[in-house]
Amino acid sequence: MEFTTPQGFRDVLADEAAAREQLVRRVQDLFARSGYLPIETPTLENMAVMQAGGRVPASPFKFFDAQGNLVTMRPDVTLQVARMCATRLGDEPGPLRFRYIQRVFREAEGQAGTMAREKKQIGIECIGPSGPEADAEVIELFAQAMEVAGVSDFKMSIATVGVLRALLSASNAPASWKDAVLEAFHDSNFVEIDRLCDEAAAKGSNFAPAIRRLARVRGGREAVAEVRELASPFGCDGALDEFERVVDLLSEQGLAERIVIDFSVMSSFDYYTGIVFEAYASGLGEPLGGGGRYDNMLGVYGKSRPAAGFAFYLEEVQAALRVTEKSTETGQPAPLRVAVPKGSLNPDSIEALANAGLDVSGLDDPGRALIVRNPGVEFIIVRPSDAPVFVQTGAADCGICGEDSLLESGADVVELADLRFGACRFIVAEPEGAASRTAEHYRQLGSIRVATKYPKIARAHFARRGVQAEIVQLHGNIELGPLTGMSECIVDITATGTTLRENKLEITDEVLSSTARFFANTASFRMDSRVRSLAEKLRNQAKDHDLKVTAGGAVV
Repeated sequence: MEFTTPQGFRDVLADEAAAREQLVRRVQDLFARSGYLPIETPTLENMAVMQAGGRVPASPFKFFDAQGNLVTMRPDVTLQVARMCATRLGDEPGPLRFRYIQRVFREAEGQAGTMAREKKQIGIECIGPSGPEADAEVIELFAQAMEVAGVSDFKMSIATVGVLRALLSASNAPASWKDAVLEAFHDSNFVEIDRLCDEAAAKGSNFAPAIRRLARVRGGREAVAEVRELASPFGCDGALDEFERVVDLLSEQGLAERIVIDFSVMSSFDYYTGIVFEAYASGLGEPLGGGGRYDNMLGVYGKSRPAAGFAFYLEEVQAALRVTEKSTETGQPAPLRVAVPKGSLNPDSIEALANAGLDVSGLDDPGRALIVRNPGVEFIIVRPSDAPVFVQTGAADCGICGEDSLLESGADVVELADLRFGACRFIVAEPEGAASRTAEHYRQLGSIRVATKYPKIARAHFARRGVQAEIVQLHGNIELGPLTGMSECIVDITATGTTLRENKLEITDEVLSSTARFFANTASFRMDSRVRSLAEKLRNQAKDHDLKVTAGGAVV
């Protein structure tokens, strides 16, 4: 028997533990000097507390206690602090300033997810004060925490969620569309934002162009004026007065070089009501941390009060320190690293990158080389399904793969451009004439068996249809599933349908259409102007392609 730690957990040996202890002490001393008091919250929390807070990461561990209550190992501390302050400290006059260092437990979703299921979260919560001064206090303290931790190369992207929420509220769009837009902002999916805005504009919405433009506002203090210009015609610029004051206060504290105004920043949590920020370090795929204002949170649990705070992971800070140490050793600026897919997407990907101005010498015939190095750029040659893994983890800054690979991986990346090539469609197929037999199987057993290479896509499709599906994952010859009785149907990619017809399979449903996408990890997108420039060039290429398509569908 092999005695190892559970998946996603690890031992911390003495030398690393000592370094972590010193880092934590410096940060906690900073918080203490700033008037923040220590608190601890329980490892287990009632599931109802987490669900009341809205959109939060999933916890991998859920239990029923002896009283039959559903409890979970905490995936987030802020919700617990809000619950504590609203219930146990509701009569305290305040203001309340708390600091904590706690272990949190989160599920790693998809093959691109981090292996760590347990991390150390360090943070503060400021309960009671509101206004620009309180917001600036929180952001400034975060910057000081990074500096005392030794992270020198970082920037903070800041925005206010008030503008987007005001635009959505003022529009006459259906609730489902508004929810989809918020989801796309949360996921940093620019392709989906554009699609939704195109859809709304085609129906006459005058809000859609403003929302599309808002997602791409980025810069210094002048960005506030840009947002005011697009929001004021709709009466949706009220949140900008306080936000502008926060920017000025932070500049007065010498943080102007650390700050980038970026209205695409929306935390993965949906409880923020005002200012929101995320911090990024060069060479790190994941954000260092972030936070913002969540004035409505305490009211969910009891007495309402304004609140703001932030949190970061100790592990991400350690990773940033390692990257900084490595870059200091080389003394050279890092090349842009692009994950380029093998297979059918490869020729079009190389052509698109060349047209965008990158030196693709040797990429069309790399031999056995896995990395092609050219001046200022490195191309990492990978399977399309692996590209999201390389990009999310920071092994590559950006990459190209099909939308299907992004969906299947569940990667937390910024989807930047639909490249319009590599089109394919996912379908459901079953043996010809088998519809009644499949229906009877489902009637008797309450589920059907589905053979596929794409379990996540298939599972999501049948869930949307309200059909219970047993997924049988195969890696080749998917058509054999129903032909041998292993499954009732398949979910697979098809272009012409020839293979299906030759094996007497017929298409019974459409799952999705997929094209090639350009994407980046969140840190590279926000820290590296080369990534944003490349995205814009690739996006313009795709637009030019669309303009060349005639009414009959031929390219001229």
